[in-house]
Amino acid sequence: MSRQDAIARAEQHLDCGDFQEELARRVAIPTASRVSERGSDLKRYVEDVLVPAFQAMGFETSIATNDLAPGPFLLATRIEDPLAPTILQYGHGDVVTGLDSQWSEGLSPWRLTERDGRWYGRGTADNKGQHSINMAALQAVLTTRGRLGFNCKFLIEMGEESGSVGLQEFCQEHRDALKADVFIASDGPRLSLARPTLFLGARGGMSFHITIDAREGFHHSGNWGGLLSNPGIELAHAIATLVGPTGQIRLSELVPSDIPASVRQALRDCVIEPTPDDPEIQEWWGEPSLTSAEKVFGWSSLEVMEFECGNLAQPLYAIPPRATARMQLRFPVGVDHTKVIEAVRRHLVRHGLAHVSVTPSADAIFLASRLDPDHQWVGRIKDSIFETCGVAPAILPNLGGSLPNNIFSDLLELPTIWIPHSYPGCKQHGADEHIPVSIVREGLALMSGLYWDIGMSP
Repeated sequence: MSRQDAIARAEQHLDCGDFQEELARRVAIPTASRVSERGSDLKRYVEDVLVPAFQAMGFETSIATNDLAPGPFLLATRIEDPLAPTILQYGHGDVVTGLDSQWSEGLSPWRLTERDGRWYGRGTADNKGQHSINMAALQAVLTTRGRLGFNCKFLIEMGEESGSVGLQEFCQEHRDALKADVFIASDGPRLSLARPTLFLGARGGMSFHITIDAREGFHHSGNWGGLLSNPGIELAHAIATLVGPTGQIRLSELVPSDIPASVRQALRDCVIEPTPDDPEIQEWWGEPSLTSAEKVFGWSSLEVMEFECGNLAQPLYAIPPRATARMQLRFPVGVDHTKVIEAVRRHLVRHGLAHVSVTPSADAIFLASRLDPDHQWVGRIKDSIFETCGVAPAILPNLGGSLPNNIFSDLLELPTIWIPHSYPGCKQHGADEHIPVSIVREGLALMSGLYWDIGMSP
């Protein structure tokens, strides 16, 4: 039996329809972690779906809960040789809300539907499809070789879409059980539909509110216009001091001092290529000296997520008493998130806007993390993927979005490498979420090849 036999076995699992049936059963369970009445579904996904699948592969399983997380944690462990390499893998079985009424005709978030070479359904891309690919690849290597050739620990959480609350506490409590040599997981999108990708960390993410409470009640604009300050206008000016008219951040504390040379080098090989369904990139937006890849993967972005002032649906023709906006900062390694709120406050005071309040959001904060692209595990995985696909993967120092990667890189002190099985146009978190069958096939092949190669380590 050979490496190619393992890959062929994984692909046959797809061709015969078994993988699709497995994923369909998983998609059908509405594991929306932000919907309180779905708690039993979170538990059912772990106990009735994943535990039997891991146990069939010879993994020992344990389920834990804590008071913070909306659902249980599953740790599946297969130790073949204490002297062999140990991989910690990760996935999440929870999803965002279904948005049932917004899906295209004939599609449902809780039913896997194949259309035009894509599988539609909530969780197909984020993250049921991705961890299902990795589990099927593990099974292919086990069946082909009779063993993995390495030790594997697979952690599944059921609250990632709720901010991974409780994950850090779980990892701290079970730190010894999670010891490994490397962290390898799959989530998020590739750089593009056609190119395999590695990313080595994630940008951090945090939100804060800026608010002006000017007075009580609305006042007729004909009687008071020109006499009373307008919170909407003032707040717009406050935002304009933070972000310029072309999206350039104007506050140095919100951006890194520079992009490291190794990161710039890795990003030279990364070109963002939107698919026909994606919006066209506006090159004029953002930091003017950076490439598109550097803007997303090496720099910060500050966005207005929501802006409230008055009520467009029920206009009163009156000066509103209040305006508020939720700002979101995505930031790479090199930005101290603990100093952001106070820096924004000082900045607004300097611009004569001391009456604008700046308060933290209740949203979870993700910290920035990044593995050096020259790390030896990056080279090993890159070579394995090239052998399988004949294409060198794009290597992103970090994802543009946010993940709880810092828990694994900082708390567990592991080199972290993500191999995503999705793409930017997958519509995760929206209606019509999907995963292309071509990515499923390639993901099964490259993960089977990777597991085979790791198992060949002396």
